[in-house]
Amino acid sequence: MNDTLISLAIIFSQLSLLAFGGGNTILPEMQRQVVDVHHWMSASEFSALFALAQAAPGPNLMVVTLVGWHVAGWAGMLVSSAAKFGPSSIVTILALHAWERFKDRPWRSYVQAGLVPVTSGLVAASAALISRASDTTAIAWAITAMCAVLAIKTRLHPLWLLAAGSLIGLTGFGQP
Repeated sequence: MNDTLISLAIIFSQLSLLAFGGGNTILPEMQRQVVDVHHWMSASEFSALFALAQAAPGPNLMVVTLVGWHVAGWAGMLVSSAAKFGPSSIVTILALHAWERFKDRPWRSYVQAGLVPVTSGLVAASAALISRASDTTAIAWAITAMCAVLAIKTRLHPLWLLAAGSLIGLTGFGQP
């Protein structure tokens, strides 16, 4: 159990420092670590935990807490949460002080402009990873595509999309 907690601390503290542009940018690496490297769960289990975390109120990275709990119970939950949110919070505080100090520098706008496509690409990679892990049929892929289009093209609240997906899942439509 100690080795598992140490592994959780190392993984999530590293991911904490890599979560540039938002927490969802680290989902592909988080999934790779807990599914492919450590074999703590299957890709579908990870996808289910991610869906549960997205449906719950609170931070969008509740999946970290759920992964820790799934892997090592209460201790895993505490270790993974502290490791994920601690280092990035400290770096954020320091970066904000520096950012404010250099607020009149012209290079700030170039840095911001360069980070937008990086963040967009990382979020898109996360979406592709979760879709690949959870969509096992053509119907599931179609539902994912439809939800993506609706989320992008309309002002429909994401909870309505989650509710619709839940209802479709309850009917068993599209299950292999």
